Amino acid sequence: MRITKNMLIGDILRVDGGMAQILMQNGMGCVYCPASSRESLEEACKVHGMDPEKVLGELNSYLDNL
Repeated sequence: MRITKNMLIGDILRVDGGMAQILMQNGMGCVYCPASSRESLEEACKVHGMDPEKVLGELNSYLDNL
């Protein structure tokens, strides 16, 4: 499975809970708040001033190394 920018944060966390740490390390401190679970990765990155391509790469790299 590959993570995409259009996936909801809640769906990403359901793929593997370990990805929460990646999101938090990149500046998304409210990973588990109800609003973020309904945002796409791209939307959440914009709200938090994060580079969606960088975060996307880290998430998929994490999955590749499981």
